[in-house]
Amino acid sequence: MANNKMPLMEHLGELRKRIIVSLIALGVTFAVAFNYSEEIFGLLMFPLKYTLVLSVKKLSMYFVQHNKLQSTKLVFLAPTEAFWMNLKVAFVAGILFALPVIFHQLWLFISPGLLPREKKYVLPFIFFATALFLAGAAFCFFIVLPFAIGFLLTYKVGDFLMPMLSVGQYVDFCLKFILAFGVIFELPIAIIFLTKMGIVTPQGLARNRKFAVLFAFIAGAILTPTPDAFNQTLMAIPIILLYEVGIWISPLFVRKKEETADT
Repeated sequence: MANNKMPLMEHLGELRKRIIVSLIALGVTFAVAFNYSEEIFGLLMFPLKYTLVLSVKKLSMYFVQHNKLQSTKLVFLAPTEAFWMNLKVAFVAGILFALPVIFHQLWLFISPGLLPREKKYVLPFIFFATALFLAGAAFCFFIVLPFAIGFLLTYKVGDFLMPMLSVGQYVDFCLKFILAFGVIFELPIAIIFLTKMGIVTPQGLARNRKFAVLFAFIAGAILTPTPDAFNQTLMAIPIILLYEVGIWISPLFVRKKEETADT
């Protein structure tokens, strides 16, 4: 069994190879996205231009165009701020476009520790990992950010204050939350991986459900940019639902004891 184990230096060499391939893919997608950074930034203005309205009577949510830019100007306070804004937008867009390659390289790195029949799940892994990340980014962009920005730009402003946002701060604000929600939506993949490793069990996950709910609301309180409970709940609910999805599907990926012994 010791002869079948990959030496540490070989592990590091394999990790280095996967990182280099991922960086090359990211460099290519970044170069393409940088050519369209102005158009991408125009899309990033969506939370400023539209307000998400929740209708309790109709039990629906819809967007209402409300151009806050009539009273809110995006300015840059340093000569290089606009340039760095384009770089950041292109970099995050490049990450999103390169996700299939990045997840494929991640799979190739961990695949030597998998059983032969488990290695055939490479395509489902790439598809669902990419789809979940993009779903989290979209949820943040279309649901959380319109609420958060609308709240922050109007909370106790009155007739005496006029918001004037720095373009760099606005871009950082949006991109950080988009990436954070993308990572959070990878929770089912993480649960499956931990189940395969034998670190957690479906029974243990179900038993600790109350702690997961508590963690979800604590994370919502820390990560959401507004102090109101509604926006905190917007983050907590997806975490709880994704945790439940992980509990539901994790029994399908429990490695049997005899299979573990053979490896």
